[in-house]
Amino acid sequence: MQNAKIKDEVWQAVQDMNQAWTKIPDEQKIREYFHKDMVSIVPTARDRISGGDACVAGWMGFANSTNITHWEEKEPLISIFLNDTVAVVSYYFDMAFEMNGNNITMSGRDLFTLINENGRWKVVSDQFSQFPF
Repeated sequence: MQNAKIKDEVWQAVQDMNQAWTKIPDEQKIREYFHKDMVSIVPTARDRISGGDACVAGWMGFANSTNITHWEEKEPLISIFLNDTVAVVSYYFDMAFEMNGNNITMSGRDLFTLINENGRWKVVSDQFSQFPF
């Protein structure tokens, strides 16, 4: 497969995964993109989140406790490794949401690692953070 086509597939998978929690939260859909052994580092927790079920619960917990009014991914950088089976994706994001009666805006960066498992791109790791002040 051509590298550009693989990068397009990977980027589409990341965008589809993000839609599954930012538009209308859909737990079943997000599960399709999270590997069972996924691990995540988030700025709001000291410890890593380990396992696909825990990651799904974290994403869905946030999505269900907020009203996300804006989500935008920008400037993706995608690298493909190991005979087109591993992808590293970084991008910047802008988001706005309502939580506990407060309107919050946030800009930051996201770094995903995905593997191609049985023809599907699945997230095996994620780390995100707001931009430094």
